[in-house]
Amino acid sequence: MSRRALLGLAALAAGCSASGDRPELRLVTGTTGGLYEQLGDGLARELRLDGLAVRVMKTAASVQNLTMMADGRADAGFALADSADDAVRVRHQPVSALARVYMNYVHLVVRQGSGIADVGDLAGRAVSIGLEGSGTSVSATRVLALAEPAEPAEVSRLDLDESVKALRDGDIEAFFWSGGVPTPALTSHGDIALVPLDSLVPQLRRRFGPLYEHAVVPSGVYGNPKPVPTVGTPSYLMCRTSLADDLAYTVTETLFRARDRLQAPSAPGGRLDERYAIGTGVVPLHPGAARYYRSVYG
Repeated sequence: MSRRALLGLAALAAGCSASGDRPELRLVTGTTGGLYEQLGDGLARELRLDGLAVRVMKTAASVQNLTMMADGRADAGFALADSADDAVRVRHQPVSALARVYMNYVHLVVRQGSGIADVGDLAGRAVSIGLEGSGTSVSATRVLALAEPAEPAEVSRLDLDESVKALRDGDIEAFFWSGGVPTPALTSHGDIALVPLDSLVPQLRRRFGPLYEHAVVPSGVYGNPKPVPTVGTPSYLMCRTSLADDLAYTVTETLFRARDRLQAPSAPGGRLDERYAIGTGVVPLHPGAARYYRSVYG
């Protein structure tokens, strides 16, 4: 077993939950069909190859993940930057960043030929904004508030798979999803279209800061004939602030050592570049992660 794994095991024994006599890292990811699930499963696999026990827990994603890390029910997990910013700056939760991982794209998904060409067209329509406790819900709520449609949308809270099915069945007319490009659950849905959202980026930045960026979904990803400009916000790999430094170092080092096997999305940061990873805004890097980056760059 490598020194890295030995340090991780020692840290686990000191501070993580245990299954029988075997300590384990509790990793919270996201909903079925999303990239948090895919990346989390891949990271867990790599950590297990180093001899660490890892328990992966599927969740509603960002907000729930941050709450679980803050109250000690989880050790590490993924979250959108806007949710992480709120956790640190507004709710003062004891969470830290291990890495900025990749850019997420806010998808406003409709059926082809729906007649919905702008977020304002959602007035009075049935729209899913994502599960309670998800980063999608945070982003969607902010987008709808700033767009100010002529009348409120009829909002429901469905996970990604439920949203896809509800759109296909005609139970909703649109849904929001914040994820990498491509999102696996959407690539097989052949008759969808994306609504541009980029006009809201300046307002989002004025209201909430530089967490939001201009982003473009390339042509052909979901059958879209042209690129679709939208809102982008990064994803972070987070942890509870009390996580042992050696374990935070191990998780961060494994993330980058295994980058070619983790199949991160084709997006800014998707190649898991260390220089991109350290830009986590007001969310502090965990000391163990900072030690890893110093070991790379001096």
